[in-house]
Amino acid sequence: MDTKNYASHAATRHVRVSARKCRLVADLIRDRFVGEALTILHFSEKKKPSLIVEKTLRSAIANAQQKVPNVDVDNLSIAKILINQGPAWKRIRPAPMGRAHRILKRTSHVHIYLEEKRGR
Repeated sequence: MDTKNYASHAATRHVRVSARKCRLVADLIRDRFVGEALTILHFSEKKKPSLIVEKTLRSAIANAQQKVPNVDVDNLSIAKILINQGPAWKRIRPAPMGRAHRILKRTSHVHIYLEEKRGR
C-alpha cells in the first residue's frame, strides 16, 4: 500500500461513463497544478468525462481546505489520479430469431490525490 502523505483525497464512485473515456481526460491533467488542470478540464472536448473529473477535483480542493485551513490552493498539484472500472450494468437487446444480445453499460471510479508543492 502507498504510504505517502497527501494533502487531500477525493473519490467519485459508480459514475455512469466508461473508464476508457475518463482515462483520456485524466491523462491531460496528470502531474499538473490545480488551477491549470481546472482550465484544461473546462475547455476539454469530452464534456461528460471532464465534468465528472472536474467535480471530483473541486471536491479534493475543498477537502484540502477543510483539512488544513491555511493551505495555499495555488501550490496544490495532482499527485495521483486513478480511473478504475466499476461494475457494469447488464442489459439485453433483442436479436433475430428470438435471441438476445448483451449490452454492458460501463461505470467507473475516479480517485484524485493532491499534494502541496513548494517553490513554484
